[in-house]
Amino acid sequence: MKKITVVAVACLMLLGQACTQKKQSHNQHSDNTNNADSTEQYTFQLSEKVTREKVTFKNRFGITLTGDLYLPKDHGNAPLPALALSGPFGAVKEQSSGLYANQMAERGFAALAFDPSYTGESGGEPRHVASPDINTEDFSAAIDFLGIQKNIDRNKIGIIGICGFGGFALNATAIDKRVKAVATTSMYDMCRVNTDGYFNATTPEQRAQQLNQLGEQRWKDAGNGTPEMGPRSLEGIGEDAPQFVKEYADYYKTSRGYHERSLNSNGSWTITNVLPFMNAPLLTHLKEISPRPMLLIAGEKAHSRYFSEDAYKTASEPKALFIIPGAVHVDLYDKVDVIPFGKLEAFFKESMK
Repeated sequence: MKKITVVAVACLMLLGQACTQKKQSHNQHSDNTNNADSTEQYTFQLSEKVTREKVTFKNRFGITLTGDLYLPKDHGNAPLPALALSGPFGAVKEQSSGLYANQMAERGFAALAFDPSYTGESGGEPRHVASPDINTEDFSAAIDFLGIQKNIDRNKIGIIGICGFGGFALNATAIDKRVKAVATTSMYDMCRVNTDGYFNATTPEQRAQQLNQLGEQRWKDAGNGTPEMGPRSLEGIGEDAPQFVKEYADYYKTSRGYHERSLNSNGSWTITNVLPFMNAPLLTHLKEISPRPMLLIAGEKAHSRYFSEDAYKTASEPKALFIIPGAVHVDLYDKVDVIPFGKLEAFFKESMK
């Protein structure tokens, strides 16, 4: 179990107020999955019923975030309900979150898929890092942006978080009462998995040893003047790798989900990136989402299923847990015949009446 825990966590970590906005028409560009120009490479086709615009906005740390705003083409003059979307952890908006936004815009929502801080086209230095605090704030910054758009109903804004950003989505919803409803798919609690390992398998002795090693690494980084990078994501995995790691590689390392700017496809995290996730209880105030509705979606065969099940047990009503028969974790990244978009549509429309 120790070996699997270390490999799994390594895989994961490799894998403000009203903001000034900038918009640029983004509909004329090619959406070919394997477009050689990574700036315009998407892993899905833009719907003929949807428009897409590139937008920028700032979070309260002053970091400029870049997103794609998807709108239904024929939505009339009435203000639209809206969704903020991000994830998976280490992914970019041209991957799963953009696919979700495209699908939800088809169903009548304004949908903002954004690159989180330090990632993709968004700002933030240094690169190759993440933060439970700042990445939670990124969702609230997206709510800031959506709420000041003239064509959006600020009283009907929800969040969808995918994989590791499912945990950040729940955390953001707990503290940001402007969010009317939240849904997650293949949710990870990034702090829990790095603190306790999968299925709470990390012992106190193992945790202490890892923290000692990370402390030594900080001195090395300070002496070198730059942080040392971990191994490249999902490279060199063998036949003995856990099945879910192979499934990650099948998405991020193939034409199915590869994107040049995605750390999980084409990069790595700093070795010390895990530190803030080992001391931040991300879902402490999960009950405070109530009385706003929560929908947790997971695959029956997903290695991560227990995160959603445990969050469901902890959360207060109204809440729903939807398990998809036969599905694994990454099926909910891009398989439109598996992801229950109809259920997501019904959930948010009912929740934001």
